[in-house]
Amino acid sequence: MEFKVKVAILGGDGFCGWPASLYLSDKGHDVIIIDNLSRRAIDEELGADSLTPITDIQTRISAWQEVSGETIGFENIDVAQDYDGLLNFINTERPDAIVHFAEQRAAPYSMKNSRNKRYTVDNNINATHNLLAAIVESGQDIHVAHLGTMGVYGYGTAGMKIPEGYLDIQVNLPEGGHVDQSILYPSNPGSIYHMTKVLDQHLFAYYAKNDELRITDLHQGIIWGTHTEQTIKDERLINRFDYDGDYGTVLNRFLIQAGVGYPMTVHGTGGQTRAFIHIRDMVRCIELALENPPAKGDRVKIINQMTETHRVRDLAELIAEISDAEVAYVPNPRKESAENDLHVHNETFLKLGLKPTTLSEGLLQEVEEVARKYSDRVDRSKIPAQSLWTSAQQAGVPEQEAVEQEAVAADAESGLSESA
Repeated sequence: MEFKVKVAILGGDGFCGWPASLYLSDKGHDVIIIDNLSRRAIDEELGADSLTPITDIQTRISAWQEVSGETIGFENIDVAQDYDGLLNFINTERPDAIVHFAEQRAAPYSMKNSRNKRYTVDNNINATHNLLAAIVESGQDIHVAHLGTMGVYGYGTAGMKIPEGYLDIQVNLPEGGHVDQSILYPSNPGSIYHMTKVLDQHLFAYYAKNDELRITDLHQGIIWGTHTEQTIKDERLINRFDYDGDYGTVLNRFLIQAGVGYPMTVHGTGGQTRAFIHIRDMVRCIELALENPPAKGDRVKIINQMTETHRVRDLAELIAEISDAEVAYVPNPRKESAENDLHVHNETFLKLGLKPTTLSEGLLQEVEEVARKYSDRVDRSKIPAQSLWTSAQQAGVPEQEAVEQEAVAADAESGLSESA
């Protein structure tokens, strides 16, 4: 039987939410976006627009209907602040599933200052808890699929593969013998943003246990790529592409830097190993999660949503070979180990039929072509990382000075003028 649901996408105007909304609509699901457009407001706050010229939400939705014949609904609700509005939506629309993207998603942004730290905690935790409480109050059986992060695990693996959410352990008893238990894999967040995702985990565990909510938590790797089959149909549908030091993910940042002749800024030794997933696989994983929900009364279903791991300096060297770009090693603004290995179990989605889109020269060039096409929109002053993780770093090197040092180092590598 063909699987079709009515699904609300919280944060459906964002980097992950927009392509996921189009994909699910294209597959015949009844999609309604809920978004307060806060990510666009943060663009204005940072003075850093998307590289790609994204249209307003109404133009996007109208363009999708024109191109596909499918209708996507839209409600402007701040799910972190407007509990009554969210509850009324759930009671009125009665969705079968809700995909939760409605969280501030950037680790560097969450670490800029105390205001951003507080905003990230308030927004992310309130959004998650309001959603869970509203579902319970509505009395409906709604499957929640949440976009989490691999960062809840931290990046040390103790020589083992990180499991999908749960760790089987033995507890030794004082009188002898032992008890077998399955616990959440010990968390080790590396930023305020990642900490909120850890707190999400515990909210989910409680509501699954106490109220038997059906919840899937997707621990996702870093997204790379720009286009999906849907966003490429019309330029009005194009997804956002962040290249700035706060929101630009590492691989896309390298590609924009290479595309506009700016040296790729590798933090520290570049020895950090990260998990990655292409944006096309991300949207497919959302669909697979909706098609395979946990049963009522089950514990939270945790799935590692990643397809491959790479060391940061290896990515920089690969792109340098393809594009003849320079590599600039700069001080690491984050508080993290200089080197780490990362081994991850990701069998669930593979068994459900995901065919991974792995790193390839063709797809890297596709992203670089996007960077070149819109290079006139690049503000080079926004490329360096501007958030320092610790008070010691901030005391040792004033933030603006650190930014200027990185920019100067990068320009020196490339021969660019500071005003370029």
